[in-house]
Amino acid sequence: MKIKKRSIPTAESPPAAGTIQSFDAFLVLDIEGTCKQNSGFNYPNEIIELPVVLLQWKDKTKDGVASTLEVIDEFRAFVKPTWRPILSDFCMELTGITQEQVNSAPQFSEVLVSLEAFLVKHGLIQVGTGKRQKRFCWCSDGPWDIRDFFVKQCFISQVNMPEWIRGHVLDVRSVVLQWRGTQVNICTPAPVAHLTSGGPRPSLNISAQLKALGLPAFEGRRHSGIDDTRNISKVVIELARRGVRLLPNTIIYPDRRWSWMGKRGQVLEDGLL
Repeated sequence: MKIKKRSIPTAESPPAAGTIQSFDAFLVLDIEGTCKQNSGFNYPNEIIELPVVLLQWKDKTKDGVASTLEVIDEFRAFVKPTWRPILSDFCMELTGITQEQVNSAPQFSEVLVSLEAFLVKHGLIQVGTGKRQKRFCWCSDGPWDIRDFFVKQCFISQVNMPEWIRGHVLDVRSVVLQWRGTQVNICTPAPVAHLTSGGPRPSLNISAQLKALGLPAFEGRRHSGIDDTRNISKVVIELARRGVRLLPNTIIYPDRRWSWMGKRGQVLEDGLL
């Protein structure tokens, strides 16, 4: 007897009737950081591009049921690194970010002020206190952007991780993998597993996520922070349209430490070996 495969719904599939959604807004980000070839996950990356796309519900009812997210605004800033201010050739080729762009950019502490002003502008946090005024959730492709890049940068720049970015994060890649598992049977090949610092992890990059959801191909330049962020936002919007409940699934530890961390802001060269 032949096993009949279940087809993956395309973007033309009718939207779900609506799902109870706990959050009012979503902040999608994809950080680009300094790196060198084969530097691995333990390298003291410094943020060099910080883009954010703000999504909010267009149709949320008083009961919290919603299915349509829309782009409200974008934030983007290049950031000047301080520990290793000269970008490697590998980093520039990978991200498309030039030395001139980071040379003329503000440092991380200044970018944080601008990002906080962006959140205040849209009524997400209170001016001055940074206290949340709406329920919003940060979203990224994988856990690395806030869990690793943001925590490392706050240490290097000697700034406290703002309350408005602490807490849990929605790892979009994991949500798509979970959703995909409910749509296909065992006859469909599983995603390729890649090794990470936490062990083998199924890989489904942004292009593959778009394809899995029946969306148009990736638009823009891969590993451009703003282009990655815009494409991740399309994935989040489509997940919502399909009735997926969007909830945090990754824990952030602001006090996490790596072997190269010395006193506050100090990078120990011996810890990089």
